[in-house]
Amino acid sequence: MRVLLLGANGYLGRFVADRLLADPAVQLTALGRGDDADVRFDLASGSPGALTRFLDAVHPGVVINCAGATRGGARELTRHNTVAVATVCEALRRSGCGARLVQLGCASEYGPSQPGSSTAEDAVPRPGGPYGVSKLAGTELVLGSGLDAIVLRVFSPVGPGTPAGSPLGRLAEAMRRAMQSGDGELKLAGLGVQRDFVDVRDVARAVHAASLSAAQGVVNIGTGRSVKLRDAAAVLARVAGYGGALHELDAGPGLRPGVIGAPRPSADAVMEHLAASPAPYPDGCGSWQQADVRTARDRLGWRPRINLEESLADIWMEAACRI
Repeated sequence: MRVLLLGANGYLGRFVADRLLADPAVQLTALGRGDDADVRFDLASGSPGALTRFLDAVHPGVVINCAGATRGGARELTRHNTVAVATVCEALRRSGCGARLVQLGCASEYGPSQPGSSTAEDAVPRPGGPYGVSKLAGTELVLGSGLDAIVLRVFSPVGPGTPAGSPLGRLAEAMRRAMQSGDGELKLAGLGVQRDFVDVRDVARAVHAASLSAAQGVVNIGTGRSVKLRDAAAVLARVAGYGGALHELDAGPGLRPGVIGAPRPSADAVMEHLAASPAPYPDGCGSWQQADVRTARDRLGWRPRINLEESLADIWMEAACRI
């Protein structure tokens, strides 16, 4: 099976590439903006015609799109998460390859959910920020393209390679600094949000399964279990062997909570830090998200295998090795 992977150098794309390369039946070609891609091409600025010519030459049976942006302004997010998807869809429509498209979406497309609920694929999307809006627009382009296509709405991916700027990445880095300095107290804020954390290697398995299936439409990829960031911090402390106290700071009304506070700051310093820090989950999803994953089980034969403690142990291993 010939597979064209878009965005192979990204956080999710790297693990998808590893999963596909482990399948001897897959002949993989990586297309991206980096020098280490098999073919260099910028989906956000390249023309559909150029991509069509490449598709006709390579003739893949499956195209997997892991490319996109998670940070930046509305214009940048639209270019990489919407315009780029439009380019892929148009190129596939023009091409004679007849490839199946596997598009990676995200849970931010749904927006906030009712606490205690599980979000199924038929929920009405109400994204709460430009990232979710840009990803939802890409999903709608795929669903309306007439292509043989599936969109995997990935909830909160964690595990090895978790970006240092992500909430759990920042928690691990703060804990590393506390242990290095011998600080017996760590002050954290914004830990009340709850997310459905799914290991990035399980996401890669889901992408592999989707590429082999005939399922179409939207499929959630999560664990079906929402976890408080506060509880994840406690597990991270346990796997790291951090014996100090974890104190949660209250951001107070009218302030966006920061993720990491300096040890034993003054009250003024705390408030200044909290006001200036980014929200712990600037994904527009509010305080709660949890996936209904029955469709992934029934249509892809997929279930998550890796528990959160193992994912956090891998995050900590990488943080502990940083100098």
